[in-house]
This record gives sequence, structure tokens and C-alpha cells, in this order.
Amino acid sequence: MPALLIDQLLNEAEVELLPIRAQGAGGQNVNKVSSAVHLRFDIAASSLPEEIKARLLTRADRRITDDGVVVIKSQEHRSRERNSAAALERLREMITAAATLPRLRRATRPSKAAKTRRLEAKVQRGQIKLLRGPVNE
Repeated sequence: MPALLIDQLLNEAEVELLPIRAQGAGGQNVNKVSSAVHLRFDIAASSLPEEIKARLLTRADRRITDDGVVVIKSQEHRSRERNSAAALERLREMITAAATLPRLRRATRPSKAAKTRRLEAKVQRGQIKLLRGPVNE
């Protein structure tokens, strides 16, 4: 799905950005400035189409809680604005991945040549294993 369409689907008023203190080494400013961001997005209460909501909720993603809330933590930048933009971009990527339909798998059968190659390989492997046994003279 194009990024423009995802931007139209995602209402930024439904996204909650909470400033938090970043982890790790920092220096003098680390205990005073909240530069990291927690993004919270409630999937069920959002204005996304129902099929995208359903695909998002069925994803095995550790960022989605049992209540259906997406929680993304961003702390790789030194400014809150850049961390907010990075978290929003990750949310857009997550929605884009859920919006693309999975390809349907068509059941196929192995060809006759593939079956014979497999069986010949099995026979050859069995012959090698037979030769490993004790030598009878």
C-alpha cells in the first residue's frame, strides 16, 4: 500500500506520544531531559479499516499488548522530536505490513523426475550406510 494512503488512514489524533527518560549512559543532562518517547496506539479504537485492524491484532508482535494497544519505544535520537518521528514511522511500517495481503499458497506436486531423483538419492545414501557395517571375510 502506498505511504500516502497509509498517512490518510492513520489519524495522528489517535496516537498518544508520552515523553520518557531514555535509558543508558547520558551525562549531565540524562536525569533532567525526557528525550525518549513511548508511542501508544489503540488498534480497536482507531479509525483504520476493519480488515487491517484484524490483521494487526492477529500479528505475533511483542509490541502489541493483549489489550490490542501498540506500544513503541523510541530512544535512538537525542531529541524528542526525532524520536517521535521515528516512532510514528515504525507505526506506519507496521500498518503498511498489515495492509498488504499475504500471497496465497498454491498446492503443487513434485514432478516425476524429482521423485525419482529423491528415491535414487535415498538408495545411494542407504548403500553408503551399508558399507559402514562390520567387514565379513
